[in-house]
Amino acid sequence: MAEGELRMSDKERRREALMHQVDEGVLSLVEASERMRVSYRQAKRIRSRWKKAGVYGLVHGLRDRPSNRRLDGDKIAQALELYRCHYSDFGPTLASEKLAERHEVFIHRETLRRALHRAHLWVSGRAARKHRRRRARRECFGELVQMDGSHHGWFEDRAEKCCVMVMTDDATGRALGYISPQETTRAAFWALRLWIERYGVPAGIYADKKTVFFPPPRPATTQEKRSGSGPVTDFGRACHRLGIELIPAHSPQAKGRVERKNGLLQDRLVKELRLQGISDLRRANVFLPGFIEGLNKRFAVAPVSAVDAHRKAPSPEVLNEVLCEEYARKVQNDYTLAFEGQCLQLEPQVGLPPPRTSVSVRRRFDGTLAVVYHDQPLRFTQGPTTRPRPVAMHRPRMGCGNDAL
Repeated sequence: MAEGELRMSDKERRREALMHQVDEGVLSLVEASERMRVSYRQAKRIRSRWKKAGVYGLVHGLRDRPSNRRLDGDKIAQALELYRCHYSDFGPTLASEKLAERHEVFIHRETLRRALHRAHLWVSGRAARKHRRRRARRECFGELVQMDGSHHGWFEDRAEKCCVMVMTDDATGRALGYISPQETTRAAFWALRLWIERYGVPAGIYADKKTVFFPPPRPATTQEKRSGSGPVTDFGRACHRLGIELIPAHSPQAKGRVERKNGLLQDRLVKELRLQGISDLRRANVFLPGFIEGLNKRFAVAPVSAVDAHRKAPSPEVLNEVLCEEYARKVQNDYTLAFEGQCLQLEPQVGLPPPRTSVSVRRRFDGTLAVVYHDQPLRFTQGPTTRPRPVAMHRPRMGCGNDAL
């Protein structure tokens, strides 16, 4: 190779210039060693190689030669073949993990990434993003929990699309999830209940402005004014009773931690469900806690403060009364209520509300009903199904219109 074709790094070119200055007597070898930031003994070795081979003595001996630590070509070919057969839509990081876990083929993710690039099996790239300022994490575990529903084809073409309700702690990144057909109040209640039973009651929840969490603009009802909550949804009412501050997020980027967790799950959970052969909600919800706990062990961080901001979880009976759907109904003159085609008969008791008074009907998770007036439960019996009202037949009035003339 001609001298002009030799590839040299910036450090090697600076050393070449210093060796020329030492040859010309401009610098001593001691001064050159200080500028090269090496010891005098190392400078003598560099000087010896310079005198013996010129610039070739300054270049690393393995330049333009294959590394002694390179992987065997057969092993890389095996990894690429397994990638084509089983992991064609996996990223290099996840693919390297699955190759080691399922096939005992150990290859570093960056080595696999370069091999996939050379084989034109993986092309990475990101679109330009708007500049945003990163918000610092909260200091305490449980101080703020971000919540979001992620709609995705979690079972790919094996089942219909569904939604994963994801909760992510802002301070640590610990997550929890629950899969449901849609992003509903019931699904949000299930996810919140799982979090409370495991960690306790968080101080705040950060969610978007969907009607599951926040109501459209409307005046507060009499009961909302009495409780001091203002206009709320069923989820907001439950948070108010539990003492959880419900904070609205004004953009997806504002709750970026849970959005990034959604992206991680959409990449890894979909593929793991495929590998496990899971195609239904029941089995997926059995598998999900262990899978997310594995992610928590890998990606969660320690909080700045050792203080746990969670409050003690209430009893299951209290949670049943709080995490429920609530409807307003009026008491009729015969002390009955009409609810979803059913007749609820209030029994004689102390604190019975007068007729035409509004009471609350709560439907718990197990499907049972409760009638509440001023936060006090009322005894009632479930009567026969109410009959639909007869439809009035339209009769034309006589003596009206042109036909009467």
